[in-house]
Amino acid sequence: MPHVTVKHFPATLSPDQAAALSGALTAAITEAFGCPDDVVSIALQPVPAESWNEQVYEPEIAGRDSLLKQPRY
Repeated sequence: MPHVTVKHFPATLSPDQAAALSGALTAAITEAFGCPDDVVSIALQPVPAESWNEQVYEPEIAGRDSLLKQPRY
């Protein structure tokens, strides 16, 4: 606990970019939840642009009151 999945259009991150993303997300999560960093897990899940609406927007974004940040697209 906690686990975060970042869904995104396919992109290749360098090892340095992946480490920076992991570090920033881990820092934000541990600060917000007051948990140690060794209990945080993070996954990246690429989603093709043509599948975004069906696989991400409709089931996970549209009409959700639980989002901390709404997209503007």
